[in-house]
Amino acid sequence: MSLYNIFKFLVGFVLAFVILAGASVAAALYFAARLTELPDRPTFANDNPPTATASNPPKPNPNPTPTPAPTPAAPKLPEGAYRAVVVQPIGLILRESPNYEATRIGGVGYEEKVIVLEESEDKNWQRVQAEEDSNRVGWVKGGNTEPLE
Repeated sequence: MSLYNIFKFLVGFVLAFVILAGASVAAALYFAARLTELPDRPTFANDNPPTATASNPPKPNPNPTPTPAPTPAAPKLPEGAYRAVVVQPIGLILRESPNYEATRIGGVGYEEKVIVLEESEDKNWQRVQAEEDSNRVGWVKGGNTEPLE
């Protein structure tokens, strides 16, 4: 057997293996894609409402559409207070007093609207009230809210 014949045999063997492996991968991907498709939604007789025909015209709605009620005005804020939104991505911890050792009494979430009632003398802490829940009042670290107005 010559060196040329051995080379032809090895190239043919590798080529056949590559073609067989490629076809296997293509078939596996095809069947995987087919299995991940959602089937058609089944329809039942009671799914479709009856359609109006010429002999059975639809009846007009005798009820007029109600007019929307006016939205109530926002409650008056205390003197010096303003509306703000929390800009700290992880939210803020509400504390009983303006220091880190104070007891944690709750929290406010990211982009939650609050009312800033007052600021500490050194401007490092703010006393806030959650806009949706007036019972959640506490001190948060300053600089983590942005005024809305």
